[in-house]
Amino acid sequence: MDRGDVGPGGSRPVVVRVPVEPVEAAAEADAVDAVARAGDVVVRGPLFGVAAQAAGDGPRWRVVIAVTAGCPQQARDSLNSKLWFRAKDEAHDRADRCALLAAVARLESERVDALEVSGTRYRIVRAEEYAVAGPRGIEEPRPTDPEPPVPDWTRGAKGPEIDDGLVLDPDAPVTPAQALEQVALRSLCYTGGRFPADVRSDARQALDSHPDVLLLPPTFTVVEQSASSWRPLSGPHASAHDARKSLDFALTWMWPRMHGHIPEDADLHADARTLTADGTPAAPGLAAYATAADTLRAGRVNRLEFQGSLYRIARTRRLLRWGPDGPESPRPSDTNTQDPAQLHPALDEDGRVLPED
Repeated sequence: MDRGDVGPGGSRPVVVRVPVEPVEAAAEADAVDAVARAGDVVVRGPLFGVAAQAAGDGPRWRVVIAVTAGCPQQARDSLNSKLWFRAKDEAHDRADRCALLAAVARLESERVDALEVSGTRYRIVRAEEYAVAGPRGIEEPRPTDPEPPVPDWTRGAKGPEIDDGLVLDPDAPVTPAQALEQVALRSLCYTGGRFPADVRSDARQALDSHPDVLLLPPTFTVVEQSASSWRPLSGPHASAHDARKSLDFALTWMWPRMHGHIPEDADLHADARTLTADGTPAAPGLAAYATAADTLRAGRVNRLEFQGSLYRIARTRRLLRWGPDGPESPRPSDTNTQDPAQLHPALDEDGRVLPED
């Protein structure tokens, strides 16, 4: 099949390569084992980000804003800020700056899902977030998922960014396990009465308009087990270690304040560890929080029981649908939690911030 002839309803061929490099071969074996352990797909819902396609990129797009936003407008607002700062600090000349500011003006007043600025196409893209589950529950991190050689638990330390430098290439060869997952998920569609009719209709239409599937890198989320489901407690993270750090922060800083063990006016650096070590009057109630958090640091801990609840580091996944013109944009039935708005002060043609009045 000529890839240039793919039209609506037609799928691209999947190019499969056998991994031979040892680390990648181990990851492939991990993926095969994961299919045997957990085969049920649990769909959480859509996530949104921004991709860009420059002249000469062919069918490839680059993710310029991570596909992690909960609604399309959040992704549009992120693009608004990105273009505004480019106009302020990076524009090559007045013409370039005016083109960027014109795009910002549209994003301030319209729900724009596609823009072209100085030869680069920007698109709000939509991905489906899901996980797999089996008899032991939702999937946890795999042994070959990236982990820092020496875990850094410093609160301000920065880990890897989600989708940093990610190129979306529909023609890139994939491993056998990835190919199997891509083909199996081509037919993924919202069904059942709990979904509104317009959501189901848009999902069916997407099967024809964007028949192919690209798998984005896995993310990792803290979830809490309830009687019949798993409830996410954190946003997605690029690594399992970063997800553990977010649970450590909740145990030592956030939850003690929420439950009154640490006063609201306490020093921002005070947490369950420091106050327990200091022997302050609040320490007896904090000891359990500090002990639970210390358990996380004993190794690559992916599940933790605390005060009657079970917390787990879940391996979450994202699929992005692809059509003849590239990645899927938001669907008409996708909801927005906010309206377009001006986010930054006005700039003149020379990049100077104009007075408010």
